[in-house]
Amino acid sequence: MKKTLKKRGQKFLRKFSKASIQASEDSKEHIKENFFERLSHIADIRLLILEWGLLIVALILLAVTQAFWFGDSFAQDAWTSGGTYTEAVTGEVNSMNPLFATTNSEKVLSRLMFARIVTIDYSGHPKPEIAKTVNASEDGKVWTITIRDDYKWSDGEPITREDVLFTLGLVKNPAVNTAYDANLANIKVTEGENGEIVFTLPTSYADFISALTIPVLPKHILGDSDPKTLIEHSFSNAPICSGPFTFNALQGNTLSNEKTFFLSRNESYAGGRVLLGSFAVRTFADRKDIIDALNSNTVTASAELSGSDLDKVGNKQMLLKNSSLNSGAFIFFNTGSENLKSASVRSAIRQGINIAELREIARDTEPLDYPILKSQLKLSNYPAIPEFNLDEARSKINELVGEEKPTLEIATVNDGFLPEITDQIAKDLEALGYGVNVSKYEENQEFISNILSKRSYDILVYEVELGADPDPLPYYHSSQASSSGLNLSNYRNAMADDLLLAGRETLDETLRIKKYESFLEYWVSGAPAIGIYQPNLSYYYNKNVRTFSNDLRLVTALDRFADVEDWAVNKTTKNKTP
Repeated sequence: MKKTLKKRGQKFLRKFSKASIQASEDSKEHIKENFFERLSHIADIRLLILEWGLLIVALILLAVTQAFWFGDSFAQDAWTSGGTYTEAVTGEVNSMNPLFATTNSEKVLSRLMFARIVTIDYSGHPKPEIAKTVNASEDGKVWTITIRDDYKWSDGEPITREDVLFTLGLVKNPAVNTAYDANLANIKVTEGENGEIVFTLPTSYADFISALTIPVLPKHILGDSDPKTLIEHSFSNAPICSGPFTFNALQGNTLSNEKTFFLSRNESYAGGRVLLGSFAVRTFADRKDIIDALNSNTVTASAELSGSDLDKVGNKQMLLKNSSLNSGAFIFFNTGSENLKSASVRSAIRQGINIAELREIARDTEPLDYPILKSQLKLSNYPAIPEFNLDEARSKINELVGEEKPTLEIATVNDGFLPEITDQIAKDLEALGYGVNVSKYEENQEFISNILSKRSYDILVYEVELGADPDPLPYYHSSQASSSGLNLSNYRNAMADDLLLAGRETLDETLRIKKYESFLEYWVSGAPAIGIYQPNLSYYYNKNVRTFSNDLRLVTALDRFADVEDWAVNKTTKNKTP
């Protein structure tokens, strides 16, 4: 059986071998007849070969193009985590304690590093941040807040109710003299039976929640410190933080006196995942240095310039966006001054100041006549303001004051248009026969303590925040005419006080309009201040980054950071799901 199978196998192999040899010979003969012997005919069909060749090349290119096209259609650029965003600011940083933030630099650092009881949201309205709930009684006199349990300090400790109570105690302590003491003036703060914090107001206040935009300090770090020397605590130089970013390092330039504050992403921040890996705040002495930094791409952005600086920013990488702010620049008359206690004198001076000329200096801003913005409340009747008339004003002042005029002390800060506007006001006053001393200060804690709190001026040229909701009470109510209040004019009028309180207390918009229209009548006749302009935020930024949304409503310039969690400098390409 085995021999039979072996013979069959050998026979099969011999046949297969013969067939292979025959196939090889036939193939050689076929190639010879159909290829080599026909090469001489190529010249006759060269055009046809060329056409087929081009067709094949075209098909290959089409296939490659289609592959790239479909690849791009399923890919998109996306902002990704990491990178450093550098913003240029002006003003010295004397303290990183947020309760003492007065300069632009200090305010920016405060907003980036510290969470607040209440913050301003995307729409420009207050919303709870560290607070979990904010509730008001029916009469608006008692407000109650509870505290969230998921916020932490950058050292890992939880932010507690005790931290909030500790901070509120510091704000109310006159020995501390913080930037927020006016927010809680005449307000009693207690701890409720169930652990909530209770604010008892002397009168109803429909928008008290806006007064709670107060940054919170860590009691476990500062609890044993002397309130009088709080600003001198080491915390002011290396703070424990609670906001989107934490303090990392400080780099100084001894030649230019510039400083860069490096902030790192706070991985414990409960307000949302931050895309940026770090944020650098770089301080400059003046706007010219910021323009140079933007042109040299050494900074990413700045909010310190005006729209009129666009021609000086020659860097094509930089874009400009303008956003309106709920603020106002005013000339505040100190009605407590012997030189300006007469409303008739103040009215005459108002008539002798060329407001139109001042507004030409404040380029790219909206004129502002009253302490209530049209975006806050649409009033029906506005009282008339006397037009500029130098001769008539001089005649009235001569009649009221006499030929010998006193010397007026004018104060302002080195910020934006204010110094130039103040110089022009001084010229107008000199034309009215007054002597003038102009003092320009850096906007810091010393300025607040020695100038604003003490009302050490006859006239103050200054920008103030007007808020999301119309509420002129802090600037013109008699209760605020104190060292801790914001009544910078020391204005006192019993009828105006009643109208301001009524406007603050009512939720009926029609009634509120009537109250505020009546208040403006007293405001114009009493002339405690003169409106100049409503400032804009002119923000220069590199076109290759993502900054605050154009849809963001800004109450103050700092509200640009309301969506800082979404800011980015790094991009990547991601495939979309078909």
